[in-house]
Amino acid sequence: MNAGNRRYRHAACTGLALTLPLAALAACGGGGSGTDTAAEAGSGTGTISVWAHQGQQSEDSALQSAVKSFNSSQSKVKVELKLIPADDYTKTITATDATKLPDVMEFDGPTMANFVYNKKLAPIDGYVSAKTLDNATGAIKAQGEIGGKHYGLGMYDSGLGIYGNRKLLDAAGVKYPKGLSDDWTAAQFTSALKALKAKDSDGKTLDLQEGNGFATEWGTYGFAPIVWSAGGSLLKDGKAEGALDTPAVDSALKTFQSWKPYVDPNTDGNAFAKGRVALSWVGHWMYPAYSQALGDDLVVLPLPDFGNGPKTGQGSWAWGIGANTKNAKAAGTFLDTLLNDTNVTAMTTANGAVPATKTALAKSDLYKQGGPLQLFADQIAKPCGDSDITKSCVAVTRPVTAGYPTVTAKFSEALNSVYGGADPKSALDKAARAIDRDYSDNAGYKIP
Repeated sequence: MNAGNRRYRHAACTGLALTLPLAALAACGGGGSGTDTAAEAGSGTGTISVWAHQGQQSEDSALQSAVKSFNSSQSKVKVELKLIPADDYTKTITATDATKLPDVMEFDGPTMANFVYNKKLAPIDGYVSAKTLDNATGAIKAQGEIGGKHYGLGMYDSGLGIYGNRKLLDAAGVKYPKGLSDDWTAAQFTSALKALKAKDSDGKTLDLQEGNGFATEWGTYGFAPIVWSAGGSLLKDGKAEGALDTPAVDSALKTFQSWKPYVDPNTDGNAFAKGRVALSWVGHWMYPAYSQALGDDLVVLPLPDFGNGPKTGQGSWAWGIGANTKNAKAAGTFLDTLLNDTNVTAMTTANGAVPATKTALAKSDLYKQGGPLQLFADQIAKPCGDSDITKSCVAVTRPVTAGYPTVTAKFSEALNSVYGGADPKSALDKAARAIDRDYSDNAGYKIP
């Protein structure tokens, strides 16, 4: 799976990249009993250990440069960085006793609540400066917040959209959105597929990144926006029943199911870049390849609106403080530097992701107003968090809960079965029951 796809890929304590994403996490830890974990402040000086995932080479170089620059800029704190292969990263944190974890660690966003639940992360409030917190985008703060406390902040975020081939759209007479305020309805999107099919030799006009599999984190990250846009939710007040299995979500997934005849399986990964399809439902990470392939014919469009406004997933890798650190002040000092605009810009230049600080985002050539990926910035500027999913907000955080491994496994299984022809209502009912049963068995995964 390419580096961009790692924005939604996770590993677990089995040591395998999950096809049922994060599922093993739920069974790997102890439990969330007792009081909140608070790191020791320490002296604010000395050597601190930092763990991070080994990504694409350009990402690794940007991080190594940030650490080298920090170490050479002052003499009070020295950072020792350890890179762990991405496929092994989450399972390594999961399998490591909390007392053996580093002072600072990176984690993939949806894993955070499980690590908090199992007392592996401490709140960063009071150690990271108010300036750093204030400059973080609302969406990235939502990913890292539980009960009013912040446990993580990211250097970058993510987003979904539909890339379009202007030449093919125009040839089929398809009118397409110019931005969020001009979004197309689900019915208009379906009509566009039909119009494109009429001009297409094999009738395949849409790429859904099917090769990544739908019973994976891609299934949840890529297509939970359909649920949210239909007015539903993966989880509401700790329950899936009445949130995930509503008539509106059932109807929306029937529409999703109806698109299958138009979908190119994209086994070679080049359906859109080679012009076989006119539309590709994917994230920001495909922009470099698509821009190079299509040039001025590339357009960037929001996902369709199923009634509650267009929605997108968001969230990515973030940074936090180990619950058992003896030097949280020094950890906070390093995070303040790591999350400044110089380092955020270097990292997002390396990986093409959405900058997660307000000031770096505003200055980004790709994401600034008038930039080719302005849509993604516009979406991030309207965060929903993970619970208050109104019509006016756009970027939704996947449920911040220690039970997320079960939520994503059961939803993505349901989505995959619907795509394969199963009755949406039956699949959603089954998923909701399984999620609620797991939550009941685990006392709601309450984090004190």
